[in-house]
Amino acid sequence: MNNKQKKVLYRIIACSVMMIGLHFAPIDGILQLALYLTAYIIIGHDILLKSWKGIRNGQVFDENFLMAVATIGAFILAIYDQTGDYEEGIAVMLFYQIGELFQSYAVGRSRRNISDLMDIRPDYANMEIDGKLEQVDPDEVEIGSIIIVQPGEKVPIDGIVREGRASLNTSALTGESLPREVEEGDEIISGCINMTGVLKIETTKEFGESTVSKILELVENASSNKSKSEEFIARFARWYTPFVCYSALVLAILPPLFNILALNSAPEFDVWIYRALTFLVISCPCALVISIPLSFFAGLGGASAEGVLVKGSNFLETLANVKYVVFDKTGTLTEGSFEVDGVHHNEIEDKKLLEYAAHAECASSHPISHSLQRAYGKNIDRNRVTDIREIGGHGIIAKVDGIEVAAGNKKLMDKLEIPCEECHSIGTIVHVSIEGKYAGHIVIADKIKKNSKIAISDLKKSGVKDTIMLTGDAKKVADKVAGELGIDTVYSELLPADKVTKVEELIAKKNEDEKLAFVGDGINDAPVLSRADIGIAMGAMGSDAAIEAADVVLMDDDPAKIAKAIRISRKCIGIVKQNTYFAIGVKFSCLVLGAVGIANMWYAIFADVGVMVLAVLNAIRALYVKNV
Repeated sequence: MNNKQKKVLYRIIACSVMMIGLHFAPIDGILQLALYLTAYIIIGHDILLKSWKGIRNGQVFDENFLMAVATIGAFILAIYDQTGDYEEGIAVMLFYQIGELFQSYAVGRSRRNISDLMDIRPDYANMEIDGKLEQVDPDEVEIGSIIIVQPGEKVPIDGIVREGRASLNTSALTGESLPREVEEGDEIISGCINMTGVLKIETTKEFGESTVSKILELVENASSNKSKSEEFIARFARWYTPFVCYSALVLAILPPLFNILALNSAPEFDVWIYRALTFLVISCPCALVISIPLSFFAGLGGASAEGVLVKGSNFLETLANVKYVVFDKTGTLTEGSFEVDGVHHNEIEDKKLLEYAAHAECASSHPISHSLQRAYGKNIDRNRVTDIREIGGHGIIAKVDGIEVAAGNKKLMDKLEIPCEECHSIGTIVHVSIEGKYAGHIVIADKIKKNSKIAISDLKKSGVKDTIMLTGDAKKVADKVAGELGIDTVYSELLPADKVTKVEELIAKKNEDEKLAFVGDGINDAPVLSRADIGIAMGAMGSDAAIEAADVVLMDDDPAKIAKAIRISRKCIGIVKQNTYFAIGVKFSCLVLGAVGIANMWYAIFADVGVMVLAVLNAIRALYVKNV
């Protein structure tokens, strides 16, 4: 509990003690009024001040104004009737403050889940300068620099481990409690905490482009993307509050005038003013205005604790309606860590074919290029390579030692009108031609992620109608992966532009209230991520472009988190609907009872503060998603 919450709690206790004491104290008259007013000022001075500031700034109609008018009016009526019953006015303010304290605590709990992520921000990076370890600003570290991360320190910038091995605590990023082991050659992302050995890391990004910076940016911007429910509540409160204020005024004036003019009886102004004040307290929209945004905020916090970053409550709302999930294959359902599995139909020796292919592909960042370079096993001399041309969805043509080498799929060979051999092995086939003649092909295999099959199964259990895979791979490779995972529909041999077209076709076929999600990780997935109803990117090893274009980021690249994200969003939306129906139902029922004189101030306190507390407690449930 922070200092502000403690002060409110002390005021609540002080006011409660005074009310109990005054209830039994044998005093009346001016002294009684002065003591009750003191208790009222103790508990309500901040509400009165906010109400006055609102009036002065032309923003009259809010919950502070309603509380101020209702409670001051209750005091005036008690003085007018000379009943000495000042407790109702104080009780309204007291219970309102209790409700506000609950709300503040709930926001603090949900904010803590998100603010825990802010602890991943590194304060410094260690660099070895003149034989000494010096702390420098992470912003000053250039790409390719060697930084040193000691046990207990945060990894400040993305990079590759060049020396050492260690266990990393990634829980702040991924929600995963098990440590991750890294050693020389492994990629490492910023935001992790080094638990054991000393690591020397070669940076691959600037601090501003590293994972930790991207995450913090996403977290800071998440609250600005409002859901339709939140926008509705904001619009609702703008016209609802003035409406009930004028309605209360009508309730206080018209019935007494009717009594005088039509019935020729006593006006009973005090009775109808009391009902109008009760009406005002009941009508306060706190439960809706507070609990709906809080439910979404708690949902975002709960999701982030599980390693799922949702960029705003509007995306949380969309995620709840996902019925179709479209996957990229490489790096999303598979590891993306390709290994050369064989060299077939080669006209030259294996090593020479790999040498030509690895050099031709040296400028590419695709995992296939990395696998060719690993299989070649020697340093790539880029000075040997000239005239590199990359043909999207086909492959690469380059000159190696002045010899033209083409490396790519069958489409590339067809484009170059070079007859190629069919391969019956399952995997990605890289056909290679040298000086316009077919030289053989290289078989590259990719491993399926361990949780991919579980991910597809969980999605179907979660009510997803259709799982679809889009890939540029050959049909037999795509069919094999889809068959192993249980994917419903597969489209293979697609160019990046074809993926966008296919997603647009799928969107056109579905019902308007059903949403389509696309899951990807590569630069070429960015257009599809933007085009889908909701884009989901792999955050640990996904490209910056994919993370930027996506609406949801999975921090540990685990596809099984997709079904969990959908279930979290549905739980959150369910809580929002419960709070909306409950609050509006109770409010309007009590408003009618208050207008006809059945509900008194104590009913009003329940209708306002009681409903708000119950709604806030219900909203907090959105935080607890571990077992969703």
